Amino acid sequence: MRKEKTIDFQIKWAWHSISRMYNAYAANFGITMAAGHVLLNIDIEQGTPATKIAPLLGMEPRSLVRMLKNLEERGLITREVDDTDKRFVRIVLTDLGKEKRELSREGVILFNNMVREKIPLEKLATFFEVINDINKIVEEENQKLRAGESDDEL
Repeated sequence: MRKEKTIDFQIKWAWHSISRMYNAYAANFGITMAAGHVLLNIDIEQGTPATKIAPLLGMEPRSLVRMLKNLEERGLITREVDDTDKRFVRIVLTDLGKEKRELSREGVILFNNMVREKIPLEKLATFFEVINDINKIVEEENQKLRAGESDDEL
């Protein structure tokens, strides 16, 4: 089978194209796509517990540590330790972080509007249905792999 005919290749290729576009957009504002996605997943009013951000982004918590450190050094976030439980840390956006978050949000909206203008609603509905099914299949396989039950080879 040619790689162009595989499902994972098409998903990865599309994501890399989207990622490059988002990074080009974000560079105009002095951030990266990854930083923008982190900022978008921090509650603008209350902040977000540090332990909740990685799952919202589908990443491992240890992968997020460097990103949070970088965002903090750049003055986009602060860490607030809970007064009663010092283990509990909430990530809060600074005013600059809120600004960059809004620019990231506008970029996502622009992309979605661009796609929605060019692809009929019926096709998008089918796309969402298929991608949700793929995610379910992948999650089921991940659960099997974690449990050591998979007999299939990828």
